[in-house]
Amino acid sequence: MIRYSRRSLPSTLVALVLLAASAVVAVSAIQFLVGGRPWVTYDSLAGQMHAASWTELPVGLAGGAAALIGLVLLAIALVPGQPAVLPLAAADSGAVRHSLRRTLQDSASEVDGVVSAKLKLRRKKVTANVRTNRTNTEGLADAVRAAIEQRLDQIAPVTRPSVRVRVRSKR
Repeated sequence: MIRYSRRSLPSTLVALVLLAASAVVAVSAIQFLVGGRPWVTYDSLAGQMHAASWTELPVGLAGGAAALIGLVLLAIALVPGQPAVLPLAAADSGAVRHSLRRTLQDSASEVDGVVSAKLKLRRKKVTANVRTNRTNTEGLADAVRAAIEQRLDQIAPVTRPSVRVRVRSKR
C-alpha cells in the first residue's frame, strides 16, 4: 500500500496554460459573434502559419520547445515521486510521510540538550540536523540516534531507513 504523491505542480501549470488558451479563443469567438474586432482572428493566424517555412529558425525552436516540454511532462508522469504513505509492518496499515517525519523530529527534539532538530526523510535514510547549546557535544549524536531508532522500532516501517545525525553547537 504505497501511495505516491500527486504531480500537482506540472498538472496545474498545464491546466493554467490550457485555460489561458481557451480564454483567448472564447473571448475572440464572443467578440466575433457580437460584431466586434476579435483579439485573434483566424485569418491573421492562418496567414502567419501559411507564410512560415519549415526551415525557419522560429519554427524549429517552437517545435523543439514543444517536444522538450512534452518529454519533460511524460517523464514527470512516468517516474514515481516520493511516496505519500509509507507501508508499515502491520498488515494494511500505513503512515503518512509528513506525520512520520514530524514524529521522528519530535523524538529527536526531546533528547536532553537538544535545542532544535530538523529532519529529512528519504526512502532509505533519515538525516537529523540537531542544534545544541552545549560546548561538549560528545554522546549527543548517539542519544539522538537511539531516540529516533527507538521510535522507528515502535512505528515498524516495512523498509527501515538508516539514521544519520549531525550535531551543531551554537557556541
